[in-house]
Amino acid sequence: MLKGYKYRLHPTPAQAEFLIRTIGCARFIYNKLLEDRITIHEEAKAGGGPRRKPPTPASYKPLFPFLCEADSLALANAKLHLDAAFAKFFARTAGFPVFKSRRKARASYTTNNQHGTIRIEGDRVRLPKIGFIRFTQHRSFNGKIRSATVSMTKTGTFFVSLLVEQDDEPWVPAEHKVGIDLGLGHFAVTTNDALVTEKIANPRNLRKAEARLKRAQRALSRKKPGSKNREKARLLLARKHEQVRNRRNDFLHKLSRRIVDENQVVVVETLKPREMMQNRRLAKSIGDAGWGEFVRQLEYKCRFYGRTLIKADPWFASTQVCSNCGENDGRKGLDIWEWTCGTCGAHHDRDVNASLNLLRLADRNHPGQGLPDELGP
Repeated sequence: MLKGYKYRLHPTPAQAEFLIRTIGCARFIYNKLLEDRITIHEEAKAGGGPRRKPPTPASYKPLFPFLCEADSLALANAKLHLDAAFAKFFARTAGFPVFKSRRKARASYTTNNQHGTIRIEGDRVRLPKIGFIRFTQHRSFNGKIRSATVSMTKTGTFFVSLLVEQDDEPWVPAEHKVGIDLGLGHFAVTTNDALVTEKIANPRNLRKAEARLKRAQRALSRKKPGSKNREKARLLLARKHEQVRNRRNDFLHKLSRRIVDENQVVVVETLKPREMMQNRRLAKSIGDAGWGEFVRQLEYKCRFYGRTLIKADPWFASTQVCSNCGENDGRKGLDIWEWTCGTCGAHHDRDVNASLNLLRLADRNHPGQGLPDELGP
């Protein structure tokens, strides 16, 4: 099993400068390779002749000597990342690859471990062509390091993600199945097969920090471009945005891990946040919730710990169908939080009813553990 471990780096000024240059070289190679691939395609399309092979990262070094200073494996991995982007495009699972911007793209590079070039000794981690860098190892691991990805945030903070090959986690079966309904009033409403319902509050991290972010943004807009005060204001605003992101990730990681620890089968509804955010009135709240990241974390944690994740069909009417009799007596608008079934007379909380309907999918796909009589068909 391959598992990633992310740690905070504490480089010296000289090491930080080298890491920034290497990140820039990897971005430069990615953009040059993409530019040349587009040119080769246009030449072949116009001339009709055989298509020439795209260049390699090493072929650019005579033209751009500064590339020789960077880790060669970082440049090679940039090419692999572009190849993967094109593979996703041709498989129609992603759009056409775009050029990486120095300001907007994620600042990172990936290098490989070759005969111990990446290793940990005490409170330092060794990286190729730079040597040992101090880091904070807040948790240990057992296994062989395969690669390392160095990243830098907008505030100039460095991290290293070590990809480790290790034995699979020991499988410990859990007792319950759970249905999870995601929303905005509550971040999630869960109901397990013991009919225990939990309403998890929506932290609304961005909404709570919005006033402070506005003040910091206004202060930045008043500073003179290129001045030191503007750079200070930019860092202050970036730190506030990072605090919001860190709080959101902390909440999602703790919640997803607790759900995976307690339940053997997890059923979650399939949402399309990007399409839902076309509603301008709800777009900011939907983006703040982080539903997509939550489901992504559930996916890989279920895979790590031997759980089963079931994604309901996007057209599954979890909020419209009565969980008691299974009848759908008409569409209910978003403003209807409680309703009474016209067929059986059962009174429902909208979100609890949806979680019960999702729980039924767990029993249909994994009938080994039956539902209580109250949920029976």
